[in-house]
Amino acid sequence: MLFYYVLLSFFLSLAGIIQPAENGLINVQNRSRTSLNGEWKIIVDPYENGYYNYRYEAFDNSPNPGKAAYFTDSKAAGKTELVEYDFDRSESLIVPDDWNTQNEKLFYYEGTVWYRKKFDFSIKTGTNQVFLYFGAVNYIAEVYLNGSKLGIHEGGFTPFIFNITDRIKEKDNSLVIKVDNKRIKEGVPTLNTDWWNYGGITRDVDIIEVPGTYISDYMIQLNPSAGKEITGYIKLGGIDISNRQITLFIPELNIKEKFKSDSNGKCIISLVSDSIQYWSPDLPKLYSVTIAAPQDTINDRIGFRTIKADGSKLLLNGRKIFLKGISIHEEKPFGGGRANSKEDALQLLNWSKELGCNFVRLAHYPHNEFMPRLADSLGIMLWEEIPVYWTIQWENESTSQNAENQLSEMIFRDKNRASVILWSMANETPVSEARNNFLIRLSAKARMLDKTRLISAALEQGSYMGDPLKRTISDPFAEVVDVLSFNQYIGWYDGTPEKAETITWEITQNKPVIISEFGGGAKAGYHGKREARWTEEYQAYLYEENIKMLQKIDKLCGMSPWILKDFRSPRRVLPGIQDGWNRKGLISEAGEKKAAFYVLKNFYENKN
Repeated sequence: MLFYYVLLSFFLSLAGIIQPAENGLINVQNRSRTSLNGEWKIIVDPYENGYYNYRYEAFDNSPNPGKAAYFTDSKAAGKTELVEYDFDRSESLIVPDDWNTQNEKLFYYEGTVWYRKKFDFSIKTGTNQVFLYFGAVNYIAEVYLNGSKLGIHEGGFTPFIFNITDRIKEKDNSLVIKVDNKRIKEGVPTLNTDWWNYGGITRDVDIIEVPGTYISDYMIQLNPSAGKEITGYIKLGGIDISNRQITLFIPELNIKEKFKSDSNGKCIISLVSDSIQYWSPDLPKLYSVTIAAPQDTINDRIGFRTIKADGSKLLLNGRKIFLKGISIHEEKPFGGGRANSKEDALQLLNWSKELGCNFVRLAHYPHNEFMPRLADSLGIMLWEEIPVYWTIQWENESTSQNAENQLSEMIFRDKNRASVILWSMANETPVSEARNNFLIRLSAKARMLDKTRLISAALEQGSYMGDPLKRTISDPFAEVVDVLSFNQYIGWYDGTPEKAETITWEITQNKPVIISEFGGGAKAGYHGKREARWTEEYQAYLYEENIKMLQKIDKLCGMSPWILKDFRSPRRVLPGIQDGWNRKGLISEAGEKKAAFYVLKNFYENKN
């Protein structure tokens, strides 16, 4: 079975990059948007009283659910009618944000919260199409407009969209979202994680209005095998999409090319320019790109670069590169809570730049779209991944489809971002045949959708030839990935820092190696001898010894230590030290830089 999936992955990779996603609307940030952010009314509903009747029958399944269903946003017709909720008189939360840090009563809450937003909207012309766009909702969102269900989305970190052209009214629209962040064993992620399960509508909500025939999708990137060829596709959506003229403008490259859409509204892009200036961390060049269709025009800023694995070397634009990285969770830079703003993203990336990074691992799920867009302009390469984390129900087909959908939504959103060089399939997943097949199926999907980036995962590693002091990558998924990555915690979970001096690595695969995690905990301001855990001195000592050890790996092409900033985790309960925070950050939740920050900074500044 493993061999079959390896072959499937290979043959799908030959399909190239001409594989547009079927559903979605790309580049929402540069379209006509009406924001629904701000104050929303909420009802906390742990028993899901607004979704089920007392026989636990879903109101959704009834042709006449009645006023008891919260999604109807009903009022009592008179003093004698019984309606046991009222959004107008209920509490409020701000969107986008998590509910945990906005309302102390909801800090540990996992369950259902109903959100309601009232708004007016006038469609500009009768042929325009109107979409409702969510940047992310954690974890399951059931969406209703004016009492009618639009659909369900599962997955807490990827965008989704509904066409509401025929559902929206000019006045007094009622948008109700049932948000449920309960952890479930068949979910992605599953029950057990090491980060806070922030619930709510955590990213922007927008109404997007487009013409009747609109640009729904495009991919414009360099051919990885021919660095002067710009290749990809443009796809139209809506009505009358076949045989329409589409023009691609890149003024700085003197490109103005016309194409015709086929019967599915798609045209294939292929053109050559000898004057392309490549995007890189040293020179993050972005070109103004305009796509014009008969009724629609959209602009983007796109960088052109190639990323390849050549044996054990990692090549950016044909030149060997070392990834000076750090891992980041999507938490606000100061305090806790889900990061959701451009300012949050900029602070996190600026800290990374100050550290000397040219690379960031966005863990352990797709981050807000601000991150890759800012990384494009700042010259920071990115690893993006989906939350296939630790243990997943590998043999559950619905779990597999869920993971594949989250992967597709991540790639759909970010496939034009030059900063994104790696798609990761998983983190620290135990080896089994079912797991191997699960991950190989994901990698095949990623390669079908995008041939311009590399595939990786945080793999399992172990002893070499039974020698506990010699380590290797023994994970069979190493056969499939382009870049070998693994997490190791010598000096923290595996001995103390001096053990690093005794460890060597024997990497048998001829592929580039990235150390996707290493590190240890320290509480900012807690000082002592370097042998004392939780002190800044211990963490700094650990970094010093790990850096010396890892530089002995001859295939080493980069690292992303764990982690830039302390982040909340319910697993971390040591009083007076952790207090609900994972303390492996180089920066505290208050923005204090620990001693290890400067150890890593010094290494990166002197690393060629």
